[in-house]
Amino acid sequence: MALFLACSSDDDKVVDEIEQEEEVIEEEEQEPQLPAEVVYPIEGETGTILLNNKLLSQEGYVLVNESSDDRVYLMEKDSALIVHEWNLEFGLGNDVELLADGRLLASLGVETPDFSFGGFGGIIQLINPDSTVDWEFIYANQDHIIHHDVEMLPNGNILAIVWDLRSTEELNAIGYLGEEEKVYTETIIEINPNTDEIVWKWESWDHIVQDVDATKSRFGVISEHPELVNINYIDVLRETVVPDGDIMHANGFDYDEENDIIYMTINNFSEVWVIDHSTTIEEAKLNTGGNYGKGGDLLYRFGNPLAYENALGERTFYNNHFPNLLENDVPGDGNILVYANGNGDSKQSVVYELIIPSEFNLQPNKDNELNVVWSYTREGLYAPRVSGAVRLDNGNTLITSGTSGVIEVTNEKEVVWEFEGTGFYWRSYHYNLDSDATSFLNAEIP
Repeated sequence: MALFLACSSDDDKVVDEIEQEEEVIEEEEQEPQLPAEVVYPIEGETGTILLNNKLLSQEGYVLVNESSDDRVYLMEKDSALIVHEWNLEFGLGNDVELLADGRLLASLGVETPDFSFGGFGGIIQLINPDSTVDWEFIYANQDHIIHHDVEMLPNGNILAIVWDLRSTEELNAIGYLGEEEKVYTETIIEINPNTDEIVWKWESWDHIVQDVDATKSRFGVISEHPELVNINYIDVLRETVVPDGDIMHANGFDYDEENDIIYMTINNFSEVWVIDHSTTIEEAKLNTGGNYGKGGDLLYRFGNPLAYENALGERTFYNNHFPNLLENDVPGDGNILVYANGNGDSKQSVVYELIIPSEFNLQPNKDNELNVVWSYTREGLYAPRVSGAVRLDNGNTLITSGTSGVIEVTNEKEVVWEFEGTGFYWRSYHYNLDSDATSFLNAEIP
């Protein structure tokens, strides 16, 4: 006999309500939780972000100049995501910087240079965000070539460093001691992009001193002329280096708009030279004229007093890169950052923040070295070439170590962001998320 149980409609309603309540409870239990905090390291396309202390690091993008692969890209600091990359027509001649209008100012290398040293260029381009070329200037032949660094002036003109060939006759006439077949000295040129004219020039050759032959020109006592360049200076630390004719090797500069002067790092002299930009082309050849009355003679120099046989003052640099003036109201405004590669006995790189003197009073037999207000190094920080540092709005310092990557450190020297890559890095520049320079990124978002 079969047994049938009858259920009323009210009973069905109760069962439905119970099942619905159980489903709600189950849904609440399965509701996705908020994502956990991102755990570092994070692998990116070109390297790894090892650390990111978001409470202390400066949010933004990093423009990476990766010389080993001739790449320039904007990397997001949180994720190592490349948010924009430019297609370059030529390989890097080292410096590439993103301007406020979103264009790249790039030093690029000619494909078949007549001569080349590390950092050779020959081509300057202004490149749009879509990689089209807005302007190009080529300055490369057997007598000269643009190299390393470029800088846009407030008036839109562009400064570039140039290697200039000196003839054997010129060198013999001033008592040059080297035996290289060809010798190159440093020149700075200023180009007007509207006309492609060179509208200003400074040549180190016009400001030489030598003390080996009193019967030849440019003779003088080296220590009595700190404003001049000893053509025969060889750093004792470089005696084992095979001479190649690149006797000075300028590798970077920066422009001080307020005082109309240029700071330039001279790697083989381990110095920074200060040059008056207010001169005319003719005054730049002389020792008079310009706002400071000294023509093209060095207004100041610091980093290695041995380069002009000064017994006073302690040597700071053992090779150096990127003289970066602190401006635009960042902490340390008015000071200068320099990356000292540390190719002496220590093999230790150091970033120095130095106080620029209120007046340039370069004197013989006087301590002309700058006071160090801040410095940073750590175990293993050593890049024998390239590299540099920039100061961020929050007071942190972004440091590029050419052979390893980029770190961000606080004023208290705590590392709060670190990118480790496998490439070779000339420099890196920091841009805030709301920077005008990166506003083109918004247009790229669908």
